[in-house]
Amino acid sequence: MIPLFSTSQIREVDDYAINLLCIPGLVLMENAAIQIFSNVLEKTQHLKKRKKIGIVCGKGNNGGDGFASARQFSNHGFSVNVIHLGNEGEMSPDCLANFRILSALAHNNQEIFIKKYESEKDLRYLADCDIILDSLLGSGAHGGLKEPYNSIVSDLNRMKAYKVAVDIPTGLDADTGYAELVFNADLTVTLGEFKKGLFFGEGYVNCGQIEKGNIGINDSFFDRFEPEEYLIEPEDVFNIFPKKKKNEHKYSAGKVLTIAGSGNFPGAALMTAKAAMKVGAGASILCFPKSVRKLAFKNISEVVVNAYEDNSKEFLTEKNLSEIDKRLDWADVIAIGPGLGREEETQLAINEILKRKNGKRFIIDADAVFALNAGRYRNLNLKNSILTPHHAEFASLIGIEVTELKKDILNYGKEFVKETGAFLVLKGAPTIIFTPSSEALINTTGNPGLAKFGTGDVLTGTIAGFLSQLKDLEKAAIAGVYIHSLAADLLVNEFTEFGYTATDIIKKLPAAINFLQSSFKLP
Repeated sequence: MIPLFSTSQIREVDDYAINLLCIPGLVLMENAAIQIFSNVLEKTQHLKKRKKIGIVCGKGNNGGDGFASARQFSNHGFSVNVIHLGNEGEMSPDCLANFRILSALAHNNQEIFIKKYESEKDLRYLADCDIILDSLLGSGAHGGLKEPYNSIVSDLNRMKAYKVAVDIPTGLDADTGYAELVFNADLTVTLGEFKKGLFFGEGYVNCGQIEKGNIGINDSFFDRFEPEEYLIEPEDVFNIFPKKKKNEHKYSAGKVLTIAGSGNFPGAALMTAKAAMKVGAGASILCFPKSVRKLAFKNISEVVVNAYEDNSKEFLTEKNLSEIDKRLDWADVIAIGPGLGREEETQLAINEILKRKNGKRFIIDADAVFALNAGRYRNLNLKNSILTPHHAEFASLIGIEVTELKKDILNYGKEFVKETGAFLVLKGAPTIIFTPSSEALINTTGNPGLAKFGTGDVLTGTIAGFLSQLKDLEKAAIAGVYIHSLAADLLVNEFTEFGYTATDIIKKLPAAINFLQSSFKLP
């Protein structure tokens, strides 16, 4: 897994390099400028024009990186227009040093233009630039943007140039991934190490392609830290994949019971139960209302349908528990929630199942998550459970607004798993897995085509199928989340992000498994 760091950890390493290794800050800044230049040059090869670059510099060290980068671009034949904020007396020492070097060069080079920002009109000097470099505020900045930064970022976002952020996009909180207004980058060259806020929330949306710029500090200096956030890599999934024994039989291969579906929402249940089979579970049984069982029989084959008597209510009630009790004991994993509905009788039945069978492994999704609202989850033992809500469902579960959740996703997720002992798969772009050991594992597969009805139900079944084989909640969550989204990525090549559906993802799950396994086979 790829470790992600907090701004305080990055700053500690910088201080260590400067104070104990005696690497001058100007050397680190020069290394940063070289990395920025080389990354921009490589990533803009597709541009028809890339000979004029506009750079907006702040007053701190991030601005200093911009001034040093301007010199690198000028030395390689670019025309450079620089807009900077503040007077010399307001600049950090290293920023000031690079500003003065660039100013001296500008006296003898007509291709270097430097202008102090006085009003929004000054941004007209960037209007014809092929590339714009955001070097306003670094990773130490927190809180919403104030003027003039607010107006500058808004204007820069409207420009059509290829946009590059130095270290982080201005406006983004590098720890929380939150921003009210943020520079919208095509490329972010982050310096030293990966900051966690670049990979979720507004960072995920606005960083574009993310590249790491080595500023001369060996990676081993970061080994002193124990990060809590990681990016999931393909080999992480390959290494935990279930291994099929030669003498495997259908029940030893994993038994999944899906309690889902109702007369109003039959499709969710079918997709969950099917997905479990497609990732290797040996047996999949669907508990479904008897009065609408034809809907299930008509659309499902390999999955066994256990129809319970609902007296034409078309949904689950506590009266059905005696009928499905043996199935609950039989199962290795119970997936509960998709399409069950939110009738009060159903909600009571869900809570009773979770209470009675608290030693079982559960995947709790959708309407079953809703049944735990209003603090009801605090009365249950969820240590053998994986909850799979999307952002709105999770916010409702813990009693806050979605807008509040977005301000500090990592903290809210960690607090929940710390309190409950459950695993939390917070569905979104990207999906984040929170573990009871306070780690947050960020998925690296997936695309916007997943934003459709049914894809979450497929994810529930995928995780359940893997859990029935692996018997390990963390491994199952990682494998399920990654393979589900990898299947979606493979579908993009066939149908684009517009054309595939949840059913297509189910069909593509075996291909995603094959793709992953083939990628690590020796030639």
